[in-house]
Formats: sequence, structure tokens, C-alpha cells
Amino acid sequence: MNGLKRIIAIVILVGAVLWVAEGCKSKGGKQEAASQNAVPDTAQKVSLSDERNDVFSWDFEDVPIGELPHGWVIGVTGPGKPLPTWQVVEDTTAPNGSKVLAMSHPNHRSAGTFNLCWTDSVPFQDGEIEVKLKALTGRIDQGGGIMWRVQDNGNYYVARFNPLEDNFRMYYVKDGHRKMLATANVKLPADQWHTLKIVQRGNRFECYLNGQKLLEGTDDHFPMQGGVGLWTKADAVTEFDGFTVKLEVAKFDSSEADQ
Repeated sequence: MNGLKRIIAIVILVGAVLWVAEGCKSKGGKQEAASQNAVPDTAQKVSLSDERNDVFSWDFEDVPIGELPHGWVIGVTGPGKPLPTWQVVEDTTAPNGSKVLAMSHPNHRSAGTFNLCWTDSVPFQDGEIEVKLKALTGRIDQGGGIMWRVQDNGNYYVARFNPLEDNFRMYYVKDGHRKMLATANVKLPADQWHTLKIVQRGNRFECYLNGQKLLEGTDDHFPMQGGVGLWTKADAVTEFDGFTVKLEVAKFDSSEADQ
């Protein structure tokens, strides 16, 4: 009888050990799956992935009024000039909610000074960048645009729309000096939302305004990856919304850029 009791006790003990081990294995599997599905926290709006691109987007809805998105910094191109004021503000006309990122005050009136707000959390070399822009005020300059392959405050590419001059242009800025690469005359109203997009692959670029490709060409000044961001000039007070970065476009052609 004692032998039978001993056998029963051993069976119960083995069963308990196996049950605990299976529970730990199941829990560990769930933790591993959660880790594999985790989304990197690169910004206020997280990264999304599809089969072809890594897509990063900011709609600024989660950013408190008066602050910047996580990981973004303010800069200026122009020696000795004060930093401009960039901040998230409320705008009920915003395309993607009720908040936008704005260059709300230049803190200077120098025509040769560029106001920057950018992030290096997304290492951009090839791909697409899109943003919606609304030019508000500016006596010296208006509008603004997209920066990419940003090395620092004095070295980057920029494509910008200026409703005061009725043109859309792309530049490179090298050691703080700007040189135009392409230009197009375009007449669009200020104080309305317009969509800018750039496509970069190797040394080749294309620039779109409201879905129309207006600029294209090649340049070799910044072949390396860099940051991305937003740009205005002088006293141009401008709002931006729906900033989206798609890394590594699989194929570069007009049909691909229009998607």
C-alpha cells in the first residue's frame, strides 16, 4: 500500500512539473511574439511597415500645444541669427486633425536666414517625403518646404514653394550657402493647403507640387543619408501637417512617384 501511495505521489509531482513548464513556454512564446511585433518609437507618431517601404509619419495630434515632436530640433542657417520659434499649434483647417507644426515666429528679419525644424531619427537616403503646407504671412518671404539628407544646419537639400514669388524651387545648401538646382513658375494662393513631395534615388531627384511633377534633375553634393525636416526663409510664417517619410522606394519612375 505504501508503494502504491509513493507511485501516485510521483505521478502527481511529474504532472505538476510538466504543467508549470508548459505554462512558462507559452508565456515566453507570447513575450517573443510581442517583441517581434513591437513598433520602434522613433517619433510622436510611430513607424509603420509594409512589404516595400518603412514608412514614418507625423500628424502632430499627440504633441502638446507649444511643444515639438519628440526627437525634433530647431535650427537656423545664417551666422549670428536667433533661433526661430517652431511649435505645434491648433488649426481647425488642418488636413489630418486639429494640430499642425508651425514656424510661428522668425525672431529675425534677415532675408538670408533659413528657419529649420528637423530630426535625425529617420536616416533618409532614398525614398519619398511628403508634407502639406499652408503659407500664412511674410513680407520678405512666404511658404516653405522639405529638407532631406540633412547633415547639419548648414548642409542639406531643400525643395520649397513660395506664393510670394510664384515659384517652386529645389536647392542644395552647402556650408550655409544656397544654390538653386531647378525652378518652375507656379501661381497658387497662400493661406490654403498645398501638398509637396520629393522623390530621391541615388543622385536623381523629382519634386511634386499638388501631385504635379514640376522639378527633376541630378546632383551629387549629398550622396549620404541624413535627417529630414521642414524649412522656411526669413519672416515666412508657415504651417505644416501630415509629414510622411517612405524609405527605399523599390523602383524610380513617374508612375511609382504618383502613387
